[in-house]
Amino acid sequence: MSPTAFKAPGDAHANRWKALVFIALAQLMVVLDTTIVNIALPSAQQDLGISDGDRQWVVTAYALAFGGLLLFGGRVSDLWGRKRAFVIGLVGFAAASALGGAATTGAAMFGARALQGAFGALLAPAALSLLAVMFMDGKERAKAFGIFGAIAGGGSAVGFILGGVLTEYMDWRWTFFVNIPFAIVAATGAYFVVREPESGRNRSPLDIPGVVLSTLGLVSLVYGFTRAESDGWSDTTTISLFVASAVLLLAFVITEAKVEAPLLPLRVVMDRNRGGVYLSLGIAVIATFGSFLFLTYFLQVVKGYSPVESGFSFLPMVAGMMVGSTQIGTRLGARVPARFLMGPGFLVSAVGMLLLARLEVGSSYASTVLPALVLLGLGMGTALPPAMSLPTLGIEPGDAGVASAMINTSQQVGGAIGTALLNTIAASATTSYVKDHIADVATKPQLVQLQGVVHGYANALWFGVGVLLIATLIALTLVNRNPGSEGVEVEVAVPVVAHGDTGHPLRKGARMVHPAPKAPGPPRLPE
Repeated sequence: MSPTAFKAPGDAHANRWKALVFIALAQLMVVLDTTIVNIALPSAQQDLGISDGDRQWVVTAYALAFGGLLLFGGRVSDLWGRKRAFVIGLVGFAAASALGGAATTGAAMFGARALQGAFGALLAPAALSLLAVMFMDGKERAKAFGIFGAIAGGGSAVGFILGGVLTEYMDWRWTFFVNIPFAIVAATGAYFVVREPESGRNRSPLDIPGVVLSTLGLVSLVYGFTRAESDGWSDTTTISLFVASAVLLLAFVITEAKVEAPLLPLRVVMDRNRGGVYLSLGIAVIATFGSFLFLTYFLQVVKGYSPVESGFSFLPMVAGMMVGSTQIGTRLGARVPARFLMGPGFLVSAVGMLLLARLEVGSSYASTVLPALVLLGLGMGTALPPAMSLPTLGIEPGDAGVASAMINTSQQVGGAIGTALLNTIAASATTSYVKDHIADVATKPQLVQLQGVVHGYANALWFGVGVLLIATLIALTLVNRNPGSEGVEVEVAVPVVAHGDTGHPLRKGARMVHPAPKAPGPPRLPE
């Protein structure tokens, strides 16, 4: 028997921290795009002659392509290699952004947004899985994912600021064109700096039935919640979409359990820690997405802030996010079990949401909104780094792409649910309030309407508090792995057992986990 050869993936190349800069820049571009276009939508709608009934497709086309293709994008990055998928995703996203900025019709805009979503679905899981295979040391991994988590969480709020500035002082088209320099810098840097372990590819044949079923199932689910927001939960099309989604996703699970090379190996989601992260993070996002939307409307419609002013009003949340991610999540990530960062993080966010639930028409920014934003940012900033790191910790390299894609999928589905569900709750509460104060409508209609709107926001935010408490409970109950106790994963090369032999469990290329060495560097065998 030839000696066992060890190759420690944790021995990453010296440029990994430079690579993190370009990966984080790409992630910032993708996250910015989820909110920056929303600020520019009214101006774009007017210039392109998009009807009120069709304007939702500027957002929906992106959400459907992104959410529906994430698992496929993750599997493609495992197949092609993460660096290649990352660079292709960046180039495609930049080209789609250029088409969106140059659009002269609504149809051209919708097509560009769908292309953005498709390339984003390739880019996002490739970026996250690159971090997973480049940073294996516990402390370095915690720091890298802390930075990545801060950008992922704070990027949406920064999008409000940048979108407001570009729309107000330049032109709405720059909310698309701004992606091009981001992409060029990130793609160029990645091409020269990023290097991934060559052994991490998953070259199994592509699971075509799984791709079709997962894509159609996720598209039906996301579109179902989008329809529910605009047309109501009892709408026939809405119900049909939910039923179709349930049937397709059930068929997907059955298919994945039977095929030899599944798109999403069920072992990825059945692990209690990964499953706990996916579930708790998706539920937490339900609350946070709604709070962003309500606060934007509260500041602009009720308090009269300009788009730029409302954008800058989110800066305290970004600051809280940075502190939570880089100071708490990074410093404790390698020493504290993930549940003791995620659970308390979600709980702190729930306290911030509780403050927002006290909103009234006369509430001031300094006394109510500011402290709430700081707590929301601090809590989510603490929870996001372990939530993004843990699902790829100790996973087989060939599964890193789909495991990363599931993180994005849980956030995307959670965001779709949150937007639709919380908007429905707010609208219902507003209608009830106006009916209950119908006597005052004749004398002070504008005030009653504003009070009703804020009352609706407050009711939805109370629901968000409960959602975050559920996320806290799930994280504390299901997530029990301590990243600091993980060993170094090594690649083992042993002779292939001949056919008909005793069925030795090891084969060439099998993977084992050995205890982490005290001294840095790959472990060595005796001569």
